[in-house]
Amino acid sequence: MTRPSAHPTRAAADTDDPFPAQFARTRRFSLGVPRGFTVSPDGTRVLFLRGTSGSDPVSRLWLYEDGAERLLADPLGPDLAEAVPHEVPEAERVRRERAGETSSGVVAYATDASVSVAAFTLAGALWLVPVRGGPPRRLPTAGPAVDPRPSPDGSLIAYVCGGALRTVRSDGTGESALAGPEGEHITYGLSDHVSQESIGRTRGYWWSPSGDALLVARVDTSRVRRRYLTDPARPERPPRALPYPAAGTPNAEVSLHVVRLSGERVRVRLPEAAGAGHPAGAWTDPAFEYVVAAGWDERGPLVTVQSRDQRSVHVLEVDAETGATTTAHREHDPAWVALRPGTPLRLPSGALVVPARPDGDTQGLAIGGARTPPGLQVREVLGAADGRVYFTGGDEPTEIHVWSYGPGDAGPVRVSGAPGVHTAAVGGPMVVLDSRTPDGQTVTVLRSGAPAGRIAVLAEEPLVTPRPLALRPGRRELRSRLYLPSRHRPGDGPLPVLLSPYAGHGMQVVLEARAWWTAVAQWFAEQGFAVLVTDGRGTPGRGEAWEKSVHGDRLTAVLEDQIDALRAVAAARPELDTGRVAIRGWSFGGCLAAAAVLRHPEVFHAAVAGAAPADRLLYDTHWEERFLGHPDVLPENYARSSLLDEAASLRRPLMLVHGLADDNVAVAHTLRLSAALLAAGRPHTVLPLSGAGHRVGDRAASGLLRLERDFLRRSLGV
Repeated sequence: MTRPSAHPTRAAADTDDPFPAQFARTRRFSLGVPRGFTVSPDGTRVLFLRGTSGSDPVSRLWLYEDGAERLLADPLGPDLAEAVPHEVPEAERVRRERAGETSSGVVAYATDASVSVAAFTLAGALWLVPVRGGPPRRLPTAGPAVDPRPSPDGSLIAYVCGGALRTVRSDGTGESALAGPEGEHITYGLSDHVSQESIGRTRGYWWSPSGDALLVARVDTSRVRRRYLTDPARPERPPRALPYPAAGTPNAEVSLHVVRLSGERVRVRLPEAAGAGHPAGAWTDPAFEYVVAAGWDERGPLVTVQSRDQRSVHVLEVDAETGATTTAHREHDPAWVALRPGTPLRLPSGALVVPARPDGDTQGLAIGGARTPPGLQVREVLGAADGRVYFTGGDEPTEIHVWSYGPGDAGPVRVSGAPGVHTAAVGGPMVVLDSRTPDGQTVTVLRSGAPAGRIAVLAEEPLVTPRPLALRPGRRELRSRLYLPSRHRPGDGPLPVLLSPYAGHGMQVVLEARAWWTAVAQWFAEQGFAVLVTDGRGTPGRGEAWEKSVHGDRLTAVLEDQIDALRAVAAARPELDTGRVAIRGWSFGGCLAAAAVLRHPEVFHAAVAGAAPADRLLYDTHWEERFLGHPDVLPENYARSSLLDEAASLRRPLMLVHGLADDNVAVAHTLRLSAALLAAGRPHTVLPLSGAGHRVGDRAASGLLRLERDFLRRSLGV
């Protein structure tokens, strides 16, 4: 086993090829990209976050109004100079890690209902800025503040401090606690790990429309097993204790409470378990352990819960006075109920927008009494404005479009035009259309359907231009992209092949859009590889059966699709040298890369596996049990989806890479796989990344690309 240096000298690194340095400096080309759009209900103004350039890591709060942009809050400006330079609070650090935040400065904010004021934090200090003019003002707090949110009328700001939910008036007076923790493992107003990481519920409290009460999540992690994360490069620092519910172990206990400003509190009486209609299985657990969505509109609180085995979901209407609940909608599925972001949405009429399957396989929507048509795969509900419901989806998995549906429409109307990946924020007659296409990214402001302006995208142009060839190989018509060196011509000599997939649940990398991974794929192609990227079974956008084909086995079908794509493309493109094939990947893609050389050394001749979840027993409850069930009942599912027992079969070069500060896929995955390989006498390479989390930071990203390239070249004899 060898351990190469993770930090080659920058002088040598930057002279041979500037792209890796650009990739790192721009944080994967994320800097300078506007995000976090909020449109006012009257459709006259937009708030958003962005830096000042494609290499500026400090995020700022901006206003777009009357066709022009105006800076509202600049962390480096004189208005915010009094910000206390202490460390980011732990709860905020965790929130940023779960959100994949790459910037500093103003990285999140919230507004009142009319988008007249915005609240945010800087290093735990609470700030409020009037949108229509005036500098930001710092508000007094009981300590470092997390997740501040103004009341609908903007007169109060709620925030979390020390696990307690507190409020302060917008004029800085009347700071007080609404709900405080009863013990060291209890918090009010924050989301738990599983809800943030695997469910997508990042919030822990919601204001009532009248501003006199809040719906608050109470999280008790006392039953959750602890992990201890240390920084080996800084042995003087104590370890951090992390409540992490691994598959088959207890979850956090999440309850909901209606907390009034007067001090009264009512616990929401959530049902304990799913009843009639809950599908049975080899493992059945109908207990409603997960609060997957919540909100409060003019008709009252609306809450969605999911059973531990994820085969039942109930949407509940809550009586705010008594805490009683009434089931408004139910979903069941023999594998798992797929959660659609943005659902449920309750319209002013009281009608619900919820997932529906019009033909049994299409992931569609029910909008009141209407249904989206068969074949239109819905990805996310964006919201409602001016009587119309907006959502994303499409009938071609490589494209995601924005659609709207309103009363009297014969069917959904497509808002976005060019092939690409589109999303939007809406308010009144305004739509902020965020579009990624093969040519780059644009943000267009539409008013009543017509272009009315643009918000600037300041991201740097990649130094390599992606040149993907769109392919549909094999009998399943897999969606693939082939990247060849720009200098390559028909008849040139054979090229070693590099597969660079993710191929896991919930994410696609084969899209009609330019993204950081398309630039990386082209960069590897310029190093002399034919790079093949394929989305196979288990990835989104091709219906329920396609997405759930990995139920019970997360690797076999996925790996089969990668091999099928390789063989089909190579048969049509003789310049691909199937005697020299490597694979690289990160997270699930890293697990897939390691599985490829372990299970199919006749096909794959080298692999780089980054942050690979090699032991599925170590990953969290909601994510793993969705696919594999409970490990005590279905251990065979975990065995065929993990890699430790296959270490002795390694015959090919394998590099394992892992960030030592990864609190999502713990470094224990890689250490256990390495130990198993060592015990079996199988040589391999381990690259530990000091201080890196699940997403490699800018300091290591540049060197890592070069080390991967050099390892693959050596391994394939390039």
